[in-house]
This record gives sequence, C-alpha cells and structure tokens, in this order.
Amino acid sequence: MKILLLTDGIMPFAIGGMQKHSQQLAKHMAASGHDVTLVHCVYGSQPLPDSKEISEAFGMAAMQHLEVISLRFPQLGKIPGHYLNESYVYSKLIFEKFKDRLTTFDFIYSKGFTAWYFIEQKKKGTALPPISVKFHGYEMFQKPANMKMWLQNLMLKRPVMWNNRHADYIFSYGGGITKLLLQLGLKGDKIVDIPTGIDPSWCVPTITRKSIAPIRFCFVGRYERRKGIEEIHEALKKLDSNAFQFDFVGPIPPSQRIKRSGVTYHGSINSATEMMRILDQCDILVAPSHSEGMPNVIMEAMARGLAILTTRVGAIESVVDESNGWFVEPGSSDSLRRTLQAILSTDLSDITNKREASLHRIRMFSWDKIAAQTIEKIQDLIR
Repeated sequence: MKILLLTDGIMPFAIGGMQKHSQQLAKHMAASGHDVTLVHCVYGSQPLPDSKEISEAFGMAAMQHLEVISLRFPQLGKIPGHYLNESYVYSKLIFEKFKDRLTTFDFIYSKGFTAWYFIEQKKKGTALPPISVKFHGYEMFQKPANMKMWLQNLMLKRPVMWNNRHADYIFSYGGGITKLLLQLGLKGDKIVDIPTGIDPSWCVPTITRKSIAPIRFCFVGRYERRKGIEEIHEALKKLDSNAFQFDFVGPIPPSQRIKRSGVTYHGSINSATEMMRILDQCDILVAPSHSEGMPNVIMEAMARGLAILTTRVGAIESVVDESNGWFVEPGSSDSLRRTLQAILSTDLSDITNKREASLHRIRMFSWDKIAAQTIEKIQDLIR
C-alpha cells in the first residue's frame, strides 16, 4: 500500500504535538513495510534537513519504505488571516509538486489544512485517491481561554469545517473529540477513531521509585494561555502547604514566573533523555488545559509512571480516569488549588497506585500498535 502523508512539520525539525505525531506515524507505518511518502515543511530561515538528518530522525528500518520531501512554508506577511492564506498556498504547492503522480497513491492522510487544495480539485473532478483530514485537538471549537483565542478560533472555524465536510474521511483521537465532531454535524460514518501513541522507548517496565514526601509535581509545555499555566501559578500562590516540589519545563518567560520555595523552572529541554530524567523524579503531571486534543506530554508522563492531574477536555479521558489521575475544572485556579491540597493530604500509597495504573494503561498505546490500527483502518476504507 502507498500512502501520501501531508503535514505542517515533523520532529525534530519542528516542535509540537502534531509534529511528533506525524513523525512517529510515518516512521512506524514505513517500518511495518508500507510505502510512505511524507511531505513536511520548515519555517522562516530554518535550513531544510539533509538526508543524514532525515535518516537519524526515522531510523534505517523505516527509511527502506519512506520517502521524505521537505518544503518551506510560505510567508505572506502578517495581515490578519495570514496563516490561513499561507496554509492554502502550502497545500497548493504540495499539489503542484505531486500532481503527475497522485494517482499512484492508494490513500492521502493529511494534517491540518495540508489537503485543502487537494479537496478543492477533487470536488472539481480531478481523479484522486481517498483523502482524509486530521485537525488533532479541534481547539477552535472548544472553550477559549481569553478574547485573543476567541478571535483566532472564530477565523479558523469556517475553513476547518469546510475541510472536514468535504474530505472523504476524518481521523479523530476518539472520546471527546469524536463527540465534538458529531455535535458539529459531521457524519459518523466518515469519522475514524484512532488514538495517538507513545514511542516504546519512553516506557519504563516498572516504577522504580515509590511516591515519598515531599510530593513532586511537574508541568511540561509551551507558555500558551490555553495550557493553564496562569491557573497553576495562582493555585501555588494560595496553596496552604510547603510540603511539595513543583517543576516547570518549557519556555516560560522569566517575567511570568513566580517566586516560591519548592518551585523550579528548567526552561526548554529538547533532549528526550533529560526530559525522561526529570519526569522520573516526579510523581504527578499537572496539565490543566482549557482545550486539548490528546496531549503527547500526558502520554509521555504516563509512560514514565506518573499520575495525571488534568481537565476533561479533548480526548484526555481516553487515557486518564480516576484510576490514574484527578480532574479539575478548566480555567479554575480554585478547583486546581483544592485538588492539589487534597493530593498533599492523600496517603502516599494511593498516589503510587495511580502511578502504577498509568504505566499499565499506557502500554496499549504503543506506536507500533497504533500504526498497525491506522494501516488496518486505511485498508478497510480503500476496500
């Protein structure tokens, strides 16, 4: 089977959940023996990756069945809506590059707006294989964290809906994401539920350190309003206890950090080994997002044996429940503070049990299994 996989970027050349998902999906589908042509882009003046860098990112097992095409994302200025215009131009750029060989593919799997122009051409009568779209979290249809996000979401909703309505299929993380798609009026028979995965290299066989006092929490992510960093800061300021440690990992500006004993800011960490080292010292990941898809950081924390404190948004409930975590209300620092306070009063063995439940549960989401499920679904759709 020959698959054309279109995306905005891939790890390690672009940072983000979609970029990591794209890289892992392509890697494991190709490693299983299916021919994958992956198209991705870089931004600004970043150099295009060379063949050695591509091989290092995917490994030799995948490269036997993987073709990687690197393009530069268009830059059309900073006028309102420039990202949508650039995304449409990027999709057209891909189409023009592949138009003479598109019928050689069995299936087109696209991320975000990358198949926008393809879908338009298919509607006009151009012969193309089945086209699927995946917008990951559909944050633009979830509750915004502030007015800026509300305006951004407003601009995105219409083109996102157009791509979803006119694509042949829609890939969803399942759970709350599929429920949202159905509420938006999209047809259930074109929605394909496949969760995200975790690289097996992240999974530890067992918890080597049981929870001990002081409990150690961590947050991992970008400084982005919807991630709930402000709610964490407010909760920590009001927390009636010093019997904890809290690690922040990510590019959080110094001006936005709080000063409190037990709180450490590590800044950005690009090394997976260093990230694993920090997680291995922690007990609980705190991810109080306002909107999400199926966050990689939750998957990675579970793979290192952490319990999860999070919100009921996106597809998070597909991997987290009361057996391995706690839920708080999105956007509520009081809800978060109360839950943190309750955790600090919890028997340490209960926290260890939740951590063990995370580790047990995550094993069913290994990327080799998720890639195999995806291939099986695509083959069913083609038939």
